[in-house]
Amino acid sequence: MKRSLLAAWAILAMAGAAEAESSRLVTVVTSAEPQTQLMAMVLTMQAAQQGADVHMLLCGPGGDLGLREAPESATAPQPPRDASPQGMMQAIIKAGGRVEVCAIYLPGRGEGPEVLLEGVGVASPPDMAAAMLAEEARVWSF
Repeated sequence: MKRSLLAAWAILAMAGAAEAESSRLVTVVTSAEPQTQLMAMVLTMQAAQQGADVHMLLCGPGGDLGLREAPESATAPQPPRDASPQGMMQAIIKAGGRVEVCAIYLPGRGEGPEVLLEGVGVASPPDMAAAMLAEEARVWSF
């Protein structure tokens, strides 16, 4: 009895791990607050390390994280590990995450994609809507 109970738990644990590996995460960052931005990056990186396929949308003040010449709030180290929101976002990109600014961010600034960091793109509204509506997707908003 104990052996079959343990086997059942092992199967459930493997199924949960497989679900985590195949899950999609869409993180939407709109906050101007550096701690909120950094926590969004920390949690998104944790999800990526746990197997989630990560797609991030930066809008409004959150879009500033994607700029080559980002405001100091995006690049200043935050306690307790002296990480910056932009630095952590770049680590997410290096880990295979997809990061895009919303489609109206750059036109609203009167600028083009050349002002974005390498690896940061411009979201297509139909593609982003599909990513957010995908059955296996989770959407986190900060």
